[in-house]
Amino acid sequence: MPRTFQHPFPAVEKQLRALAERLKLARLRRGISTSLFAERLGVSRDTLNRLEKGDGNIAISTYMRALRVLGLDADMDAVARDDELGRKLQDLNLPVRISRPKGTRAKESAAPKKAASKTPSAEP
Repeated sequence: MPRTFQHPFPAVEKQLRALAERLKLARLRRGISTSLFAERLGVSRDTLNRLEKGDGNIAISTYMRALRVLGLDADMDAVARDDELGRKLQDLNLPVRISRPKGTRAKESAAPKKAASKTPSAEP
């Protein structure tokens, strides 16, 4: 059965192309040839060419190996580290706990008291 590939969203394609360009520039700055880089990654030069163009069908593990060979794999630790949106959504679903002022539990269990009426004293 032939494999089918989903095309990524346009914004994702743009990000992949930008990542690919950064990887290519990092390879060039280190003076690593495409043949040597492909060998270190364990891929063909054709696959490396597709990777450096931002092909969305290249496995993420290949991108990870490329980062590792270039010494940039620690950068991946920052990906999705701060899930601000997820934490906000989680906080919205937290149960709401209503706190009572101290000492109100004892008053609630006792019978309700009637307010004493204050009458002005008739003394001179």
